[in-house]
Amino acid sequence: MITTFLRRPHGAELAADALRILGAVSIVVAGIGWGPLAALTVSLAVFASLFPRLLGVRPSVDLAFGVAVLVSAWSSVLEVYLTTRWWDIPTHFVTNGLTAALLYLLLVRTGVIADAAALRHPFASAVLLTTALGLSLGVLWEVAEWFGHTYVDETIYVGYSDSIGDLVVGGAGALLAGCTMRFLAGASRFTEGPRQSVAAR
Repeated sequence: MITTFLRRPHGAELAADALRILGAVSIVVAGIGWGPLAALTVSLAVFASLFPRLLGVRPSVDLAFGVAVLVSAWSSVLEVYLTTRWWDIPTHFVTNGLTAALLYLLLVRTGVIADAAALRHPFASAVLLTTALGLSLGVLWEVAEWFGHTYVDETIYVGYSDSIGDLVVGGAGALLAGCTMRFLAGASRFTEGPRQSVAAR
């Protein structure tokens, strides 16, 4: 994966790398305009945007994830979640779905979980695993929001209905990501049986 991360970008990959550079510049903008907490929020988004590059996913997926995490971060900095209460629905759906898919690919490639392509029912396995990861990520996110509200900044909005809604929407995004894993993984790995997947290794 390190070799993949360090290789020179080609074609549409240049757009994703340009977005990462823009995100890095926006860290300074956030720090100057909105303070250290805003800079930290954007920094986390920029750091997260490195993972698609590390995994070598499709450039379109790389770019979509980069846009999703930066939009989510800047929506927090600009308090869009407070002024437009429905805005967290699409952001949770897209961001959590793509994050679950990338986490699935990372765990497969590091040997932590089994590759669904090597199992008897590859499509169903990919959907179930990705959805489970997405729901788990959603729980961790809600815990992080509670921690931030309690110990960092009371303006961070938390609430029972909001948390449950975020978990449902994020889980739905992860479910969709699992259904489209064949595309997100960049290969037709979920239409063949176990024999081909094992032989290809």
